Amino acid sequence: MIVPPILRLSGLCLTAVSIGLLFSAAAHGTPATRGGSADLILTNARVYTVDRDKPWAEAVAIRDGRIIAVGTSAEIAARKGARTKVTDLGGRMLMPAFGDAHAHPIFGGMSHARCSLHAGNSLDDYRRIIAACIARTPGTGTIFGSGFNQSLFPPKGIPRKEVLDAISTARALIFESDGHTLWVNSRALELAKITKDTPDPKNGTIDRDPGTGEPVGGLEEAAMALVEPLVPPPSDKDLQGAITYTVRLFNSLGITSWHDAALEWEKGGTSRALDAYKAVAARGELTVHTAMDLHWDNNRGMEQISDIRKLSSRARAIGLNADGVKFFIDGVIPQQTAAMLAPYEGTTEKGAVQIAPAALSKAVRELDNMGMQSHFHTIGDAAVRQALDAVASARQQRPGSDTRPMMSHMNVIDPADQPRFGKLGVTAVFQPLWACDEPYMKLTKERIGAVRSNYIYPAGSVLRDGGRLAYGADWSVASANPLEGIEVALTRVAPGSDQPPLEPGEAVTLEQALAAYTINVAYVNHLDRETGSIVSGKSADLIILDRDLFKVPVRSIHDTKVLVTLYKGKSVYGSLDRLR
Repeated sequence: MIVPPILRLSGLCLTAVSIGLLFSAAAHGTPATRGGSADLILTNARVYTVDRDKPWAEAVAIRDGRIIAVGTSAEIAARKGARTKVTDLGGRMLMPAFGDAHAHPIFGGMSHARCSLHAGNSLDDYRRIIAACIARTPGTGTIFGSGFNQSLFPPKGIPRKEVLDAISTARALIFESDGHTLWVNSRALELAKITKDTPDPKNGTIDRDPGTGEPVGGLEEAAMALVEPLVPPPSDKDLQGAITYTVRLFNSLGITSWHDAALEWEKGGTSRALDAYKAVAARGELTVHTAMDLHWDNNRGMEQISDIRKLSSRARAIGLNADGVKFFIDGVIPQQTAAMLAPYEGTTEKGAVQIAPAALSKAVRELDNMGMQSHFHTIGDAAVRQALDAVASARQQRPGSDTRPMMSHMNVIDPADQPRFGKLGVTAVFQPLWACDEPYMKLTKERIGAVRSNYIYPAGSVLRDGGRLAYGADWSVASANPLEGIEVALTRVAPGSDQPPLEPGEAVTLEQALAAYTINVAYVNHLDRETGSIVSGKSADLIILDRDLFKVPVRSIHDTKVLVTLYKGKSVYGSLDRLR
């Protein structure tokens, strides 16, 4: 997801509680974790540890928020002391809590707090929701929201102003889809002075009527900034509220670790979003391990490195980790803004990259020298190749670097580039819920044609070629529920759908999907010695499920419920006392 300037202070930001080295001794089993009684024992469970050396166990002992022993129920019973609480899980599945390798916590929280279209499934739904938003927001100000589905605007997914004009022409109505497209009404176009004579900005498109040249209501990529002044920025309270909303939601889904995929900041090395994270953490409400990327400004050059260094250091000083940088390389396929190696079907257009290859490689090398992680938004196969080339240039410079570059989305990966993820050590961050035949996917296939459609989300191929997968939802663009994502990763079919699977040879196994949602998220967050698997010495970040994922029909995995989520040994969702 790319977040235009209009959305940045509307809510998108942050990254990781920086504690890897602080707990490295514990991760290796210090005397404090080897002996003594537990505060809590979870016993009589099907414990899937995600630890290759010992994948299954029956019980776990926890003290001071950390795992001190994993083994059989009999073995762990020896850790029971006078004050130990023992919870019999009755054979339920216990596993590491999930992580999310690509989320937008502030943007997502804000999108649900404002006029959310996420629950709508038709234009009639949108009309009803928007009318209600206007009714409860008196005045003349802009109504801003998120979550519309471009596939409801055939044939090309371009939203139309007439739908919004029928609701109101007195107030500006502005709605965001996936961070790449805005849907606006005539009043918004008028206030922003966007007419048929307004030129398209660099890296942006004003969608127009092919006959008259008049704007039709869609703004793509950088063109979204044209209406930025119409959207009032959120308050500090709004930003903090967005984070706490997302924390509660993610905890309820069994998630205790996320990677915030684009922290917005201001020139000079300040960030209201970082300040919001600091405030939430200070109140003890940030019950997730976090890692975050600073957003690279494609309109600036290498001079921004000094600001990035300053902000990363500031984050570290307040106990947070902003040691990643997010590069937005291209757009999306339906609007033909994704960068492709060959033209889109029936056109001579290939899309375009938003940062020159030489500039990207230079930036990645410099960041690698600083020990910072690069994260790339890539949709088209040309964008994927450019990002891999940038990492290759950094690897030549520092072969032993452990900066753990990651690449997100990768709707299409050319077969020649699929083995490069493993060879270069680039983690492929897929959104598994997208890898199925649904309306948006049909638009994608139409744009790229049959041959390239064979290479859509090739997760299985990347794994077979020695690569590493980490999963993230790109929330709030899609559901954050990992159990839905796991089912699609295994089936390549949307939950409840009767559509045929999307490239079934690219499906992964349950073990691979669980790793991609746990230990591999911890890896890209540089927290794999702290969380992500059930191993003695690690943080007790655990979930209890209402069924065993290894025993239920694969098409019913999405029906699984998280009963309890533990973060550092404390319940942050559900109650152990209510388990029977």
